[in-house]
Amino acid sequence: MSPEFVVSSRDPSADRILEVGAGEYVFQEGELGTDMFIIQEGRVEIFQTVGDRDRHLAMLERGDFFGEMSILEELPRNASARAATPSRLIVIDGATFDSMLRANPEIGVRIMRKLSRRVRTTDALLQKVLDSEEDRLELATKLRSQVIEVEPGPGCLGHTASSTVFTLPANGSVTIGRQDPVTGISPDIDLTSVDPERSSSRRHAKMYREGRTYLLVEDIGATNGTFLNGKRIRTGVPAEVKSGDQVRFGLVELAFSCD
Repeated sequence: MSPEFVVSSRDPSADRILEVGAGEYVFQEGELGTDMFIIQEGRVEIFQTVGDRDRHLAMLERGDFFGEMSILEELPRNASARAATPSRLIVIDGATFDSMLRANPEIGVRIMRKLSRRVRTTDALLQKVLDSEEDRLELATKLRSQVIEVEPGPGCLGHTASSTVFTLPANGSVTIGRQDPVTGISPDIDLTSVDPERSSSRRHAKMYREGRTYLLVEDIGATNGTFLNGKRIRTGVPAEVKSGDQVRFGLVELAFSCD
């Protein structure tokens, strides 16, 4: 099998190596994650747990990558990854992934092709599951348990100069950026009215709540930076935001408060 990615010895990501033994988890379904992995040696099984059974999704080998969905969407892992043999993995965080895409756009194309193949495989597996009444009931129960009600929460971002207040949800995530005049699509928190210089990106960042903690993540491809108390945060790496903190998207500075 030809490798999907080739990481040179001069690439700083090559210094982030994870070695796992056979049977050890790389990550488990439902965990929050901010890293993806490239298999340098060994094999890794990807599977989901439905009811009390594990459903095999893929067996990945040298050159394959996995875990990229958490970097792209900042959502909990939708499957588990477990080493089938002793394995050596290269760990790629959001900032390194962003640099790789900028330096080599072909990587993005490879990821899209890989995701397309995985969608086809998942569709086939889902159809088999739905063919069984028992499995259909188990799947419905699992999906219902994962539904998250998004309600107004105590967190908010305030723009002092205009007295504009943007309310954050108690759970779930919100996108922050500017409206796209071509498509008319707006992010959950639209900074257009407080960003006359258009310094923030259309899809600049996300904020979400984990327990009692709010986290801020800059989206891949955002320009002009995201700053927390004057310090720029790394792309794709969550940063904790506390009440009283100053958050800046491009030139738009907002004050975060939480009851």
